[in-house]
Amino acid sequence: MRILHLTPGTGNFHCGSCLRDHALIKALRVRGHDAMMAPLYLPLVTDREFGSQELPVQIGGISLFIQQKLPWFHKVPRFVHKWINKPDFLRLASKRMGMTSAKVLGDMALGALLGTEGRQWGEWQRLIQWIRTQGKFDVISFSNSLLTGLAPTLEKELGVPIICSLQGEDSFLDTLPEPYRTQCWEAMQRNARSIRFFIAPSQYYANHMRQRLDATSAQMKVLPNGIDTTAFTTSSPDPNWPIIGYFARMIHGKGLTTLVDAFIDLAKRGTVPRVKLRIGGAKTPIDEKYVASLQSKLKAAGLANRVEWLPNVSFKDKVHFFHDLTVFSVPATYGEAFGLYVIEAVSSGVPVVQPDHGAFPELIVATEGGVLCKPDDTTALADALETLLNDDEQREKFSKNGIAKVRQEFSATRMAERFEAVLQEAVATK
Repeated sequence: MRILHLTPGTGNFHCGSCLRDHALIKALRVRGHDAMMAPLYLPLVTDREFGSQELPVQIGGISLFIQQKLPWFHKVPRFVHKWINKPDFLRLASKRMGMTSAKVLGDMALGALLGTEGRQWGEWQRLIQWIRTQGKFDVISFSNSLLTGLAPTLEKELGVPIICSLQGEDSFLDTLPEPYRTQCWEAMQRNARSIRFFIAPSQYYANHMRQRLDATSAQMKVLPNGIDTTAFTTSSPDPNWPIIGYFARMIHGKGLTTLVDAFIDLAKRGTVPRVKLRIGGAKTPIDEKYVASLQSKLKAAGLANRVEWLPNVSFKDKVHFFHDLTVFSVPATYGEAFGLYVIEAVSSGVPVVQPDHGAFPELIVATEGGVLCKPDDTTALADALETLLNDDEQREKFSKNGIAKVRQEFSATRMAERFEAVLQEAVATK
């Protein structure tokens, strides 16, 4: 089957969506499919080498930004587009994304979602022209629903079924100022009519987005994200220095404030001697001030020397990061669509403590690799961490169960099998 997967790049940091996309496309290729992944906006950032089939950015974020401001820009010579969208320029631009105002973000998001009615359409037409040069595809896949402004035209002009993955877009759209927030959701609801199937990573998110998109139950498919389980080694923490781990973007929304406060609480109790905290994951320039405030808080509590910060690490270093952990927690403040970091931790044999909301209850039941606690509650998180850190037998049970369950249900191969079934159904129901 020939598959075109369109996915936004991040330019300079890893994200759960891009990691999922890489694992999926690689696994589909192993299964014999001609799967092509085309990056949009910014270059892809991978944990490891993705292979010779990786394509350059097809529609650059700089061109789209200028097009939104200057509707005639798509008419300038092609060499101008190539020059301003050089990978180095795009990566440089990505480092300034956090400085972009909410109004500009709203304007850009709405411009893309409006499709032919938006000011960016001159640039998006170039993508459609490129797709035409690549031969016939059996199905076109969007990495997320923010790309659905393309769907009505692709469906009409190419006659190819379109599927769209859902990966937490609501948390972005709901932070946009009005009128952009309402207008973006309205545009997505219109675009949803041209999507054959939406693929949600959890039942929680399928139910949530079906309502937000005004989609039908038949359009929604639940397909958990997967990882290359063979890439992670089994943890072997030092029993004399228990380590609590966090691996996600270093922002308040992922619950890092809650975890730092819980760590301070736990350290003051003295019930888990020498407990340490290791914080890893993506950190962008806009996150610097927030991270500095947490570091100041830890210093004031006399715990700065017990906390390690590891931003933007390589894949090899990430594997080592999990290898040394005793327990793991990313106590997100909002309902996560999935939480790939949970699967990575459990795959490494590290028990997890997660808030009882979003997709986390499903993941805990499916992996048998940890416990839930009350959301946004520092004391509840400290209590759960304390109990687990002091129960060697329970941690061993979670570790063994989790490794087995992840290998069985959350591997990249299993994800590709399920994705393949959705593709076959989409093609069969033309």
